[in-house]
Amino acid sequence: MQLDDAGNYIINKLNDELPEYLNYHNASHTIDVYEAAKRLALADRISGDEMTLLLTAAYYHDSGFLIKATGHEEESCRIARETLPKFGYDTNEIDKICGMIMATRLPQSPKNHLEEILADADLDYLGRDDFSFIANQLFLENSFFGTVGDMDEWNRKQVAFMERHHYFTKTANNLRQAKKDANLGRIKAQVK
Repeated sequence: MQLDDAGNYIINKLNDELPEYLNYHNASHTIDVYEAAKRLALADRISGDEMTLLLTAAYYHDSGFLIKATGHEEESCRIARETLPKFGYDTNEIDKICGMIMATRLPQSPKNHLEEILADADLDYLGRDDFSFIANQLFLENSFFGTVGDMDEWNRKQVAFMERHHYFTKTANNLRQAKKDANLGRIKAQVK
């Protein structure tokens, strides 16, 4: 499996082909999720082929936005199935990658540890210092799609989402839950 080549291929495609209005679901988010997945996996002593599959899934998890927003996870799997054999991945490996990609669909429903890691990596920002900046990027994207009106509506949606959300892995809970709680408290204070 040629992880670096497969990753470079999709990152270049995301940079070249994604529309400008995707302020959140873009190559920067993909790289962020890749880094978060790697950090969580190393802490959980994931290595070898499992690490390669996880990081490949991180690279490809939102590639479906190249096609459409709604149902992008299925499109991400289709892109992975079309692309990854060129980089030495077999059908069984791609099936595992697609399982991880589908585990990021909301509401998240991971079925194994690697799927849990990717699900947590995808929402790692909820418990970080750069939460406000990233959440604003997501607000701008949702505004473009017309799924949210003003900032107060957005804050109410964020509160509801963050109250329902939970990290799956012990590592993500230890690393991110306290800051996520603080971020949630700040948003609640802004809701009218």
